[in-house]
Amino acid sequence: MRLRFHASLVVVAAAMAAASLSAAQAPCPGEPALFHRCAIERARTFDPPRTSDGTPDLQGFWRGQASGTENIEQHPETLDDNGGPSFIVDPPDGNIPYRTSAAAQPARNREQYVEPNVPCFPSGVPRSMYVPTHIEIRQSPGYVLLLFERAHTYRIIPTLERPHVGDKIRLWQGDSRGRWEGNSLVVDVTNQNAKAWFDQAGNFYSDGVRIVERFTLVDPDTIHYQATIEDPSVYARPWTMAFPIRRNTAPGFELIEEACHEGERNTQPLLNLGRRIYPGVRATPGR
Repeated sequence: MRLRFHASLVVVAAAMAAASLSAAQAPCPGEPALFHRCAIERARTFDPPRTSDGTPDLQGFWRGQASGTENIEQHPETLDDNGGPSFIVDPPDGNIPYRTSAAAQPARNREQYVEPNVPCFPSGVPRSMYVPTHIEIRQSPGYVLLLFERAHTYRIIPTLERPHVGDKIRLWQGDSRGRWEGNSLVVDVTNQNAKAWFDQAGNFYSDGVRIVERFTLVDPDTIHYQATIEDPSVYARPWTMAFPIRRNTAPGFELIEEACHEGERNTQPLLNLGRRIYPGVRATPGR
């Protein structure tokens, strides 16, 4: 009886240890607010793989969480949208803290303009990270390269210390300057032309926006992506979104040519209905 009892204890202990290990290795949940809290804890203990120069190795094929391209705020499932939770983790209510003067602009955007992704314009930052497409990350000493399957766009992120381009230059993907802080790639993005939106809901920013991104591996196949958006002309305070970027582990996977512009026939009918190409928003000085 004693031997059987001892054996039972060993089996129970082994099962508990296996369950604990399985729980520890389970991926963080996909819901952005829950993922954000889980990922911060995982990042404290995860030791990421390294490149030859010692920086965390982010290389591979990845895909962001696509529901944000419909609306980065919480939105229900409808005939047009799949629905999804808010990407916004700060403020805690999950809403963009628009200034009163800017709060009605998203509705006007939807009514008056062609959604910028329809004519195949670049998606800007941060939307490029969650538009429904694949992303390839490549690294070399001093640089991180992001290649996007959608519309052949890309971002070159220097991690060597250098100033941003001049204030008069405005770019669809902005001007990125990166640095490594521990295991995180931190990217300061300025100089966007503000002709892209955050989403199909018309949420927007001005060309004075500054975005600070953080890319942090929390397990071999998951990046914790975080972006803090500051634009005093449009928002009452800085705010932050976060979501997982998951690795595509399919053997032999490659980016394909997505011929977005070729054969695109959705823009002209919208123009015929009186909508216009979105011109972007200039920052208001002194706000």
